[in-house]
Amino acid sequence: MNNPLVLGIESSCDETAVALVRADRTILAQRIASQNEAHERFGGVVPELAARAHADRLAPMVADVLAEAGVALADVDAIAGTAGPGLIGGVMVGLVTAKALAMAAGKPLIAVNHLEGHALSPRLADAALQFPYLLLLVSGGHCQLLFVEGVGRYRRLATTIDDAVGEAFDKSAKVLGLGFPGGPALERAARGGDGRRFALPRPLVGSDEPHFSFAGLKSAVLRARAGLAEPTEQDIADLAASFQQAACDCLTDRTARALALVPDATALVVAGGVAANQAIRGALASLAAAHCVPFVAPPMWLCTDNGAMIAWAGVERFQAGDIDDLHAPARPRWPLDPAAEAVRGAGVKA
Repeated sequence: MNNPLVLGIESSCDETAVALVRADRTILAQRIASQNEAHERFGGVVPELAARAHADRLAPMVADVLAEAGVALADVDAIAGTAGPGLIGGVMVGLVTAKALAMAAGKPLIAVNHLEGHALSPRLADAALQFPYLLLLVSGGHCQLLFVEGVGRYRRLATTIDDAVGEAFDKSAKVLGLGFPGGPALERAARGGDGRRFALPRPLVGSDEPHFSFAGLKSAVLRARAGLAEPTEQDIADLAASFQQAACDCLTDRTARALALVPDATALVVAGGVAANQAIRGALASLAAAHCVPFVAPPMWLCTDNGAMIAWAGVERFQAGDIDDLHAPARPRWPLDPAAEAVRGAGVKA
């Protein structure tokens, strides 16, 4: 089969997404439905509300994608669905939908690791990107450095021992009263701020330990905000910029350490929701240039959760002959490198 077509379904958090992707990297159609309005008043994602929204939206979205592409379900070569990690209710809704479609159409099921979707997504956007590459995977729930040696072959070099960088962005934005979703709101505020004004910590920078830590930085933002009795808009912008600069410094320091461990990496790649942050992209691009390796970042829309990355991961696995049966489980946690040594703190989750 020279150019297989895969239907991808993503429902691991609060984005409901469906896409049809061919092996030649053609995206025939896709839909992404955000739930920001439903969760905004809670200041974060409510798992039960997210799962219900996925259940309501998925069937009509699948129908819309097939109709836009002008193909029938029988024309699809495989069905790929996120099987974890993520909010288990949403993961179950999406995976059960994928299983039902696969069973009804008699098509292979591919149970995709959500993190693998992010890890392979740069290859959807850039046909020139070859294995092996160093990946900085940064999102609301994950912060890892992975050596991507091939499809299904991931060696974890570092992870967070406490909070993910995306969580630190979101919680800091909440402390600063910047609204939901927090990461993009904090980035907007930081554009008008002075990143040198507040002396925030850079946890583990310069350390021999390979991992990340962001809990102390997040707590420092809380203390700095508490020290501003009646903060002005400029105060908030400066604190946002100071946080963002500290986060960039932590990410680049840890990534530089990992680059030294994998001299055969073809590129430095960033993926995940936080990869949409322009300051982080710029800092990583400079780091890659200093180490004389190409820097690859997917387009902005491909950084956040989407169906195309799941469909593409399905394409890569389908072509490798790696398919699943209908008993594939939904998993709240699912490390890309199960053999990686557990680390102190919460990093064991990833």
